[in-house]
Amino acid sequence: MQALKDKVIFLTGGSMGIGYECAVKYAEAGAKVVVVTNDQLSLEATMATLGPDHLGVLCDVTRGTDVQSAIQKTLDRFGRIDAIHNNAGIADPSKPLHETTEQEWEKVFDTNLKSVFLTCRFGIEALKLTKGCILNTSSLVGSIGQDNHAAYAATKGAMNALTKSMAIDYAVYQIRVNAVAPAGVWTPMLRQWSKEQPNDAAGVDYLNNIHLLGYCPEADVIADVCVFLLSDKARFITGHIMPVSGGAELGYRRLAK
Repeated sequence: MQALKDKVIFLTGGSMGIGYECAVKYAEAGAKVVVVTNDQLSLEATMATLGPDHLGVLCDVTRGTDVQSAIQKTLDRFGRIDAIHNNAGIADPSKPLHETTEQEWEKVFDTNLKSVFLTCRFGIEALKLTKGCILNTSSLVGSIGQDNHAAYAATKGAMNALTKSMAIDYAVYQIRVNAVAPAGVWTPMLRQWSKEQPNDAAGVDYLNNIHLLGYCPEADVIADVCVFLLSDKARFITGHIMPVSGGAELGYRRLAK
């Protein structure tokens, strides 16, 4: 039995990295996926993979009019929304707080947090009708911090608190709200970062060794957990920040043999 059969999932940032893997896994699990992104090329490629049963929408998730339009297009096509997965996010700038510009601060907060506000504002009535759920893509750094990523870590810490507050507010409507919190995950963005380091091999070793299980995973491990959290198997889970981190939050390092 498909875990998400006939569910309509509104997925932001769904054409690259973790979002792309989620889109594929959701479709495999029987869902109708609405892939929302601001990148035309990756959207076209993703929709070619998913096929005509799904919907791709170009959208700037930091703009209310864009998000409202994307929600309406989803309802016009499918007539319902069963889940909103707020996955869109950026990690820049890679700086400590005092070196971060006001423009950089606003951009990362608008992309990572304002987008959640907007999808909720314009999508909550549809979720009330389906007793649906909301899933936020957070990060382990939201609870443990990260060097040279002050603004990014701040958005993920705020997202964790927001997830819990939303879970409290919307429980009366039987709407579940959870977050998934990866540590390192091999995405195109992370691979590019690794190649730009002075010693690529050392960077790969670092990313493997921060995880207690001894390797940095591909994004499909995150997508598998997201399928679970959006499915009826997780019907009594809400307000939870789910680490999918290979034990990285325990603070240990895998010792070389």
